[in-house]
Amino acid sequence: MTDRSVRVLLAEDQGMVREALAALLSLEGDIDVVAQVARGDEVVAAAVEHGVDVALLDIEMPGMTGIEAAGLLRRTQPATKIVVLTTFGRPGYLRRAMESGADAFLVKDAPAAQLADAVRRVLRGERVIDPTLAAAALAEGANPLTARERDVLDVAADGSVNADIAARLHLSEGTVRNYLSMAIQKTGARNRAEAVRIAREKGWL
Repeated sequence: MTDRSVRVLLAEDQGMVREALAALLSLEGDIDVVAQVARGDEVVAAAVEHGVDVALLDIEMPGMTGIEAAGLLRRTQPATKIVVLTTFGRPGYLRRAMESGADAFLVKDAPAAQLADAVRRVLRGERVIDPTLAAAALAEGANPLTARERDVLDVAADGSVNADIAARLHLSEGTVRNYLSMAIQKTGARNRAEAVRIAREKGWL
């Protein structure tokens, strides 16, 4: 790490939360919040435009989730460090964030000093994970849903019928039925709506 300030991008859709985080981080003498966005699909362009060292990404954002943005940022700007922030301490989110290439995973109500410390530590090449979430993720085990089962459940969440799901995902209706059946079985749900709810609560979707 050089003597210059760390250039940080803050991606958070709630304006008051974003401004509060920016203000707190700006109190740190070695951290400079150079860009703020409210949508996940604006993350990569802002990171490139402002040449950021670290991107702080909320999970729940319009346009693209923080986890999806993390994956895209990792592929397109591999030198940029990624810190994922969440309001919801769901073990499945932690696993998905790490799989997407995040360097750190923290809950939003962590002290500002802890967040600033995480920014510095990821620049040193460290992984920073909220210890409570790490323990919960180990206890929970891996996400049992395959990528395709997650895709089908995600589309089914809005109440779409099998024919619509099949058309949107370019699958046959029979294949959609099979994926939904497996997802329902793996989540221990009674129907697709309950499977969606359980998967979301665990952070699998």
